[in-house]
Formats: sequence, structure tokens, C-alpha cells
Amino acid sequence: MSEQRMFWRGVWGYLPAQIVQGVVGFLTIYVFTRLLSPADFGHYALAFSVTTLAHTVTFSWLEASMARFWAAERTPDGLAAHFASLYRTSFAIIAVFTPVAALIVWLAPLTPAFKIAVAFGLAGAPVRNLAKLAQERYRAAGEVSKAARVDIFVSILGFLVGAGFALAGAGAASPLLGLAIAPLFALPFILPGELRQTTGGAVDRARLRAYAAYGYPIAASLTLALVLASTDRFLLAAFMDAAAVGAYHASYSLANRTLDVIFIWLGAAGAPAMVMALERGGREALRQTALEQGATLILIGLPAAVGLSLVARPMAELMIGRDLRDAAALVTPWIAASSFLSGMIAYYFGFGFTLGRKTGLLLVTMAIPALCNLVLNLMLIPRLGVVGAAVSTAASFAIGLVACLILSRRAIALPIPWDALARCGAGCVVMAAAVWFLPSIGGLPELMLDAGVGSLVYAAVALTLNAAGVRDVALRLIRARRSAVA
Repeated sequence: MSEQRMFWRGVWGYLPAQIVQGVVGFLTIYVFTRLLSPADFGHYALAFSVTTLAHTVTFSWLEASMARFWAAERTPDGLAAHFASLYRTSFAIIAVFTPVAALIVWLAPLTPAFKIAVAFGLAGAPVRNLAKLAQERYRAAGEVSKAARVDIFVSILGFLVGAGFALAGAGAASPLLGLAIAPLFALPFILPGELRQTTGGAVDRARLRAYAAYGYPIAASLTLALVLASTDRFLLAAFMDAAAVGAYHASYSLANRTLDVIFIWLGAAGAPAMVMALERGGREALRQTALEQGATLILIGLPAAVGLSLVARPMAELMIGRDLRDAAALVTPWIAASSFLSGMIAYYFGFGFTLGRKTGLLLVTMAIPALCNLVLNLMLIPRLGVVGAAVSTAASFAIGLVACLILSRRAIALPIPWDALARCGAGCVVMAAAVWFLPSIGGLPELMLDAGVGSLVYAAVALTLNAAGVRDVALRLIRARRSAVA
């Protein structure tokens, strides 16, 4: 399978899963901002940040190693050692993580409701790690349908379980209970097959050292990225209250989830294709594959970010509970900008560090914006509140992107799709102008009108300018369809 075909097969194969992820993400905001009080929603946001940080610090290096080193294995013995080293190490870490996390939560000076939410969030981390290892292997192997099915199952079940607990009065812990229980039901279907891959293999200490040298800097950089994305929540709680955290998190989730779905969708398809291109075709094959993927990210991600900014007010009126929507509408444009910049770092330009196996530089790349974010939040939150937090995040990710572009020259610098950026940018300008003159009728009608007109205008401009080669792709698909019919 060629790298280009692998990429586009992944793009279409992962699309249903990402549609489900997007719908579930919107339903999560819609339901939980209504079933939970602003304070409970704020405590959930803080507990979710703590849980995500703990998972990233502890387990993400294993997941990154599964994704990166699978393609390099050439023999059955090598694959068995690869699986055995990762899975047995994972079980050993889980055996230590579980009691240590329980002790920390028990001793932490937290309110009872917040403590319960953090406890259930941390309890789900080991289960999510085992499911994630399997998904990373599926993606690396090009088994798109398997990875997509796991995503769909866990997303839907997690939301339903969380909503059920919220209706039962579980409060801030409700969404985290869903996140913990859903992957537990998936494991019986995926884990036995993955563990069979370890047959005949043994834990290879040399491999683990190589995996750790590769994966720990990634884990540290992801931790810094999460610190960058969650510092504002903790500082809002310190300077203001949990309700302010809830309002900010509702907006952040709404805007970031939309962009995140797009970047995860394209990244899940693109990362294995870029690894395969480098391993089998060298730097030139990687450059061609990366340029197409980068242009595709801009083609879809840039108008999505601009569009979210344009429909911030009617979308907040529709999706977010009354107590949280006013503040959410104010910060959505800033969050949309930061989400686009973050996505380009995490799913495109930053991947050059992992391809070049110089993940230590990735850590430096993320340390710069994380420090800037802390300083800016301390300066702006006391003056501007939730808007100050949003402005700080957007500015920090802009600094992070510049740092990534400079430092990636020491690893593998992925090409900047300047042509796609210029053409897609022109399409976004025309789209914004068209939406700006539409009437403000509020709620769902305004959202549908703005989104519909904006999408049609952008699509027309993109096709006219052949932005990111979209017209060429469309013609290729039409020809393939006609050939199939013939």
C-alpha cells in the first residue's frame, strides 16, 4: 500500500468515528452544562485536567512507542518482543499506579465532591491505557476499521454512562465515571488478541531503554501541552471560582472539541503514512506525503476555526446552559484560534521531532509556550477574567508554533504548505465577509444560516482556487466513481 493511498484510506475510514466523536462531544456539552450546576461542571473540568495529566505522565510514552516502532519491525520474533515489552511493562506500571493514586487522593485536601471526581478519573486511566495501546497498534498497522470501531463504541457508551450518572445525581464525577467504565467494556473484545501477540516474546531491556528515550520526552512535551491548556482553569479557580472554570471549560470544550475532532481524524490517518514514507522511501517520500497532509489540515482546519469564531454567539445560545453561555460566547474566537495553532503543532509540525527521534527537542518546544502561558495568565486573568485566560492561551500557542518551526530544523523540518495557506486564507476572508452581512436572528436558525452560507461560500472559493488541490481530488473521485459504475 502506497503512503498516499494509506493516508486517504485512513481519512475516509476514520471519518465515521470522528463524526461520532464530534456529535458525542457536542452532546456532552449540551447535556452536562444543563444537568450539572456551574460549580459541579467546573469541578469536573478541574478533575478532568488532573486525570489527563496523570495519564499522560504515566502511560503516554508506552502508547507513543507502540505507534512509532511497530512499522520498523521486520520479523515475528521482533514483533513478539515489541508487544511483550510494552504490555508487560504497562501491567507493571498499573500495579504501582493504582495504589499510589488512591493514596494521594485519600490524603489530598480536597472537597468531598472534587475528591470523588478525581478518584474515578484516575481509576479509569489504566483501563484507557490498555485500550489505547491496542488502538495505536491498529492505526500503525493500517487496520482502520478496528481502530474506528473502538473509538465509536467507547465514545457512545462513555457518554451514555456519564449522562445516566448525572441524572442519578452523581454530580461532578458523572462524566468521569463514563470515561472509566466505557473502555472497560471494550477490553474483553480487544485485549486477548493483543496479548496473543506477546507469545514467545520477552521483555527486552534494551528495547525499553530505546522506547523510554523516545517516549518520555513525548510524554513530557504532552504534559507541558496539557499544562499549557489547563493552567488557566486552575488559575481561574484561584482568582475567581469554580463557576468561572465551568464557563471557560464549556466554551473551551465546544471550540476545541470541534477542531480536535478534525485534527485527530486527519492525524490518525496521516501519522502512520508519514512513518511508512520515511521508513520505506526516505526524506523525499516523506516531504511529498507531509506536504499533502499539511495542506489538507489547513484546507479543513482553518475554515473550521474561522467559522467557529463567526458563530460563537448563536452556538453558545444553542449548546451551552443559560448560566454559562454569555462568558462562553466571549472566549470562543480566542479558543478557536488556539485550537487551530495547537492542532498544527501536535498533528503536523511537531511530528517532525518524533520522525527524527529527537523528542527531547519537542520537550523544549512545549516548555516555551507553557511558561509564557503561566506568565500571561497571571497578568491577564486578574484584569480580564475568562477572556484573559483565552487570550493567554491563544498567544502562547502562537509562540509555541514559532518555536516549533525553528527547533524542528534540528530534527526533520516538515514543509510549510504556503500555497494552501494563502488560498485557504483567501477563502476564509470571503467566507467571513459573507457571514458578516447575514441577519442576527439568534439561536439555531442563525447558526444554521451562518454555517450553511459560510460553508457554501468557502467551498466555492476553495474549488475555484483549487486550494490544497481540492479540485484535483474531487475530479479524481468523480473519475473513480464513473469507472466503478462502468
